[in-house]
Amino acid sequence: MAGESQKLRDKGAGLAARQLACRRGDRLVVSGLDFEVRPGELLLLRGPNGSGKSTLLRLLAGLIPPERGALSWNGAPIGDPEAWRAEIAYLGHLDAAKPELTPREDLRFWTRMREARTDGTAALDRLGLTPLADLPCRMLSAGQRRRLALARIAASGAPLWLLDEPFNALDDAAARMFAALLAEHRARGGLALLAAHGPMLEAEPSRELDLGLSLAFQDAP
Repeated sequence: MAGESQKLRDKGAGLAARQLACRRGDRLVVSGLDFEVRPGELLLLRGPNGSGKSTLLRLLAGLIPPERGALSWNGAPIGDPEAWRAEIAYLGHLDAAKPELTPREDLRFWTRMREARTDGTAALDRLGLTPLADLPCRMLSAGQRRRLALARIAASGAPLWLLDEPFNALDDAAARMFAALLAEHRARGGLALLAAHGPMLEAEPSRELDLGLSLAFQDAP
C-alpha cells in the first residue's frame, strides 16, 4: 500500500478542478474555481453560510451537475458516474441512519453495497460505538448517529473523502477519534475535502480554500 501511494504521488495523481462553477437554485455560488488535491492531502473549505461549501461538495459527489468547468481524477476527465461513485465517500448533513437497524447492521449494509473489504466492525470500534453496536439506531444520540455516519466513511475503502461539517455534534473525544482516522487515511495516500466553520481538533489541512472571500487558494498557515 505504501508503494502504491508513493506511485500516485509521483504521478501527480488526484482531483483537479478547472474553471469550475456551480449553482444553487437560480444563484451562481461558485465561479471560475481552480484547485488540486493530491494523495495524502486535506483541502479545507472555509466560508460563511451560503458561500457554496455544501454545494461544491454535492457537485463533487455527483449529486448535482456543474454549471461549467471541468473535473479530472488521476489525470483523466471524470465520466462514468458509477465508476466515480466507487472512488468517493460522501458525508452530508443528514446521518441517514435507519431507526430500526442497529449500528452493526447499518455498517454491514453499507459496506456490502459498496463491496468494501470490511464489514465495518473495526470502524465501529475506532469511533467508540462497539458498546452500542446492537442497539436500534433510534436509541442513539445525535452525536452517536454522527459517529455512525463517520464510521461508514472510514469503512468505505474510498480514496477520496468528501466531508461536510464532519465534526458537528461530536464531543472532543469523538472528534479526536475521527481526526485520527482521517490522518491514517491520508497516510495511506487518501485524499479529503472538508467543509468546516469551527476548529477541527488535530485535523491539519494541507491548504485552505476560502469560498467566502476571493476564492483564493491558499497554503494553510
